[in-house]
Amino acid sequence: MQFGIFSVGDVTPDPTTGRTPTERERIKAMVAIAQKAEEVGLDVFATGEHHNPPFVPSSPTTMLGYVAARTERLILSTATTLITTNDPVKIAEDFAMLQHLADGRVDLMLGRGNTGPVYPWFGQDIRQGINLAVENYALLHRLWREDVVDWEGTFRTPLQGFTATPRPLDGVPPFVWHGSIRSPEIAEQAAFYGDGFFHNNIFWPADHTRRMVELYRTRYAHHGHGTPEQAIVGLGGHVFMRRNAQDAVREFRPYFDVAPVYGHGPSLEDFMDQTPLTVGSPQQVIEKTLAFRGYAGDYQRQLFLVDHAGLPLKTVLEQIDLLGEEVVPVLRKEFAVDRPADVPDAPTHAARLARARG
Repeated sequence: MQFGIFSVGDVTPDPTTGRTPTERERIKAMVAIAQKAEEVGLDVFATGEHHNPPFVPSSPTTMLGYVAARTERLILSTATTLITTNDPVKIAEDFAMLQHLADGRVDLMLGRGNTGPVYPWFGQDIRQGINLAVENYALLHRLWREDVVDWEGTFRTPLQGFTATPRPLDGVPPFVWHGSIRSPEIAEQAAFYGDGFFHNNIFWPADHTRRMVELYRTRYAHHGHGTPEQAIVGLGGHVFMRRNAQDAVREFRPYFDVAPVYGHGPSLEDFMDQTPLTVGSPQQVIEKTLAFRGYAGDYQRQLFLVDHAGLPLKTVLEQIDLLGEEVVPVLRKEFAVDRPADVPDAPTHAARLARARG
């Protein structure tokens, strides 16, 4: 099972000091977070894609290429690549290039995004969001698997005799996760292609997550890729830790109250009660994360959000230290207990290449 960090890359004032980091500081902080993740033994760093304030990661492959040069083992991913507003030809070429630079340590998570105004900025109509996701991925899937593509669709100009370059490393395309919080059509898309399904697992209660994951697993089996238990599932989760739970709640509360993705709403206590958000001791994070298996089944990837809402970099790096030293080693051991032998491991380039070569 893979464990890692994902970041939405928000530039948010620290509510305890009033200071807002510069964009440069925030971008460099994300790089430091990735390097710390590798240092403490985590497996994955994933960045979001946003094109609007207060977020900075508008060019994920640029950032991940930079991180690739400064890491050796870390899998580099996106927490969202906008399949709706990006040209699938550009996605195909950008991520194949990144594959080569990172020696295969690359995958990506496709999503529609959660910011409506982005669509017209890139010449698209939000009312066509699902249709864009379906058509664009159908093309992307072919571009990575066919050396010469003839194609015609609704949302971009036709292609005649087109070859995306560079070709995927070793002939194996980057592994694709389809990320969605609430759209069954995206779970179906992931199942149809036999790709991974990633549920953000931050905003919604466990029962909602269970229904989405069960839908994906059922349809994965329906499309002939294996049993429901063999489907490839990833989950998110937001944590903040101190050794004393009361200290964690007291320190994190002002950040939660202004958080861009869910501040100014229910109380911290209500959110912790109703969603996977965990603010407390490392042991509490372990216990709540282990409970995810109760409603999602045995899954392959667990990513944690730790740098949101203006938290200082020093504090974020302390969170990653706690994950690496106290939380993830226990989770690795406990998640392996009673894990059925036919449940696949998390996908890696090396494993997929070996399978392709038979």
